[in-house]
Amino acid sequence: MSKLRPIEEKFTINKEHWVGNGFRVRNYFPGGRNLLERFSPFALMDYNAPRKFPPSESSRGIGRHPHRGIETVTFAFQGAVEHHDNAGNHGIIYPGDVQWMTAGEGIMHKEYHEKEFLNKGGTFHMIQLWVNLPKKHKYVPARYQELSGNKMGKAGLTEGKGNVTVVSGEFQGVRGPAMTYSPMNIYLMDLEVGAKVTFNEPGDYNTGILLTGGEAEVNSLSCTHKDFILFENKQGEIVIESKTRGTTLIVLSGEPLNEPAVAGGPFVMNTREELDKAFEDFRLGKFGTEEF
Repeated sequence: MSKLRPIEEKFTINKEHWVGNGFRVRNYFPGGRNLLERFSPFALMDYNAPRKFPPSESSRGIGRHPHRGIETVTFAFQGAVEHHDNAGNHGIIYPGDVQWMTAGEGIMHKEYHEKEFLNKGGTFHMIQLWVNLPKKHKYVPARYQELSGNKMGKAGLTEGKGNVTVVSGEFQGVRGPAMTYSPMNIYLMDLEVGAKVTFNEPGDYNTGILLTGGEAEVNSLSCTHKDFILFENKQGEIVIESKTRGTTLIVLSGEPLNEPAVAGGPFVMNTREELDKAFEDFRLGKFGTEEF
């Protein structure tokens, strides 16, 4: 019998807060758990569980704001999000799409409900992830990747029991399209009742799973929607068995940066001095135009 990868902890975040007026989120880390260095390169995860928004003619979202030292990655499950930044990038993501913005040395952006979705209303279901950049890449030029669902790597399960969407890295020989500055595997899984998925991640990778719908057993531990499972950094199989129709989840697995990390507001840097400099540069207008 194969050895299962040990689970360090399972936790759920119930407290919600607004980001702007369009995102009602549960902050799993670093607010829910201080995992800034423990779970690197993943620095923050905000989960907007399914929420019904009524039709509106007034914009919903978050206005222009800066970032430095990270990448912001938004996953759309229901609803639609529009993005603008002051490097000239613009995109809209729909269910199945991902937008991956590298802030690097600094950028200003804004995100909001896409106009047609805003006017009609509907269910909104999203994740925003912050990926910390390695020290040697903290100040790379800004970059934007619009990753549509039809560009993703797809791995079907036997007997049509579901599928795995590969956003970055590789799953059982299928590669994802995202370009990253450190090695990481990000998968989305959509499972039918009775589906069973077995896979391995490198034992030294920081690895976790968030259930975004349904119920499953993860290495024999019963888990349900909104549970986050953090694995120990030991080699072993991960076995997911779906217990309900429409079980969905995201797998995050990345090589640790093994560097100090300091977070403050929209910035993640390696030292307090670098963090202070980011705030100073923003005050001095060094993040570029605010007219976009």
